[in-house]
Amino acid sequence: MLNSMKVLDFSKLLPGPYATMMLADLGAEILRVESPDLPDFIRQLEPLDGEDSATHQHLNRSKKSISLNLKKREAVELVKQLVKDYDIVLEQFRPGVMERLGLDYETLREANPKLIYCSLTGYGQTGPYRDRPGHDNNYLSVAGIAEYSARKNERPAPMGIQIADIAGGSLHSVIAILTAVIHRGSTGEGQYIDLSMTDSSFALNAMFGPGYLSSGGVEPKPEGTELNGGTFYDYYKTMDGRYFSVGSLEPPFRKRLCKGLGISHLIDLAEGTGSEEKRLFKEAVREAFLEKTYDEWVAIFKDIEACVEPVLKFSEAIEHPQIKARNMIVDVPKSDGTFQRQIASPIKSTAYKQKYKSIGGKRGENTVEILREIGLTKEKINELIDKDLFGLVKEHR
Repeated sequence: MLNSMKVLDFSKLLPGPYATMMLADLGAEILRVESPDLPDFIRQLEPLDGEDSATHQHLNRSKKSISLNLKKREAVELVKQLVKDYDIVLEQFRPGVMERLGLDYETLREANPKLIYCSLTGYGQTGPYRDRPGHDNNYLSVAGIAEYSARKNERPAPMGIQIADIAGGSLHSVIAILTAVIHRGSTGEGQYIDLSMTDSSFALNAMFGPGYLSSGGVEPKPEGTELNGGTFYDYYKTMDGRYFSVGSLEPPFRKRLCKGLGISHLIDLAEGTGSEEKRLFKEAVREAFLEKTYDEWVAIFKDIEACVEPVLKFSEAIEHPQIKARNMIVDVPKSDGTFQRQIASPIKSTAYKQKYKSIGGKRGENTVEILREIGLTKEKINELIDKDLFGLVKEHR
């Protein structure tokens, strides 16, 4: 669906690569610009599949890679040539870095006035934290999310996935870029996008932030809201130490929960709205789950529509019939003719079926190919190789 889009990707780690992977899955052509000598943590993240990390090979599937030493003037000139064709840029450096390199929006738009340029950073291009380093848990902390994502009198829970990076950074970047593409299609105008992972995470306070802002300062607290353990909406331990999720908020689901747990006599308590009633019912649910094993509860709730589901390990999730039915595991080609199992794109459409071209490849493996596409001769390429512009050895020529 996006096969007319060509994106120059200056990002690494997780947020930017996840965003461009989403675009690549939908047909966009992504060209990663990688440093020939700076380490890429994601490439080294174990476990490895061959020389590179399986995570890197997933996040960078279907993308090409060019290796450029951006501190060299000739590399900057090559980027200016590339943006005439790759007219969408996503970069993930700290504010000011691309400007110092001579690759900022104002400079590159001179080469292509229709350029769409997205800067994805932790705190954004303005404000007192613009130059401050950070990671996912830092952004969630500043956004006010981590504090009430905790048990009472306990520290905030470290998330199993990177919420600020992906929900905050990656997804909002894709939305912003596609919005800019639509705008350019109707007006011919490019634009600059300043995307902050902290801003986007702060916007995720959509359920309980409004109550503070408009209702006299009602502060969301640990185990103090309907959805963070303040009611029986929670996780419950079984006899053998596994867990179940209970989300039976609506009355019909609550009645079925009580029936499944064998506590139908407590339905009046379950429907109570007072704090003591909520506490007592939650305690009853907790005690009920401790009476049977995980497998026994799986069998009981298999056919009960009560919004009760087992907490699966990842190895169990990939074998779940729903995940299988939705084809969420795919085989992606490797360069040796074999395949690697990967998580699929979740987008289902009647107009497009994703094509997974390859797993994420080696650093700079498409450099010579791309240089030839923009008109450089073999002699010119060799000259730039000799200037150590790409970090390529002789056999790559």
